[in-house]
Amino acid sequence: MKVSINDQELFTVSAIQKQVIANDIDSDALDADLQRRIQYSVMHKYAQCMKRLRDEWLPKLKANGVQSAPLDDDAFAQLVFSQPNYKDRKAREAEQ
Repeated sequence: MKVSINDQELFTVSAIQKQVIANDIDSDALDADLQRRIQYSVMHKYAQCMKRLRDEWLPKLKANGVQSAPLDDDAFAQLVFSQPNYKDRKAREAEQ
């Protein structure tokens, strides 16, 4: 099983590694279980980052004169990213 993001292979789970995991997880459900675990990890990270983005930016949006902020995560993120004072981590670290 190869795991890739944007067509770049990150790692491969070898046949023996899958067999070891199948010692604890039904082999018929193994691929779906591994996919679910990977998806959970990425989406959990996204949820944590979105919470921090909201916590950081709700006061900043108010200070920027924004009267209302969307409840939808994607729309909220787009609003934040459109702010002239928004900088991602790379840009913030470059200033230090």
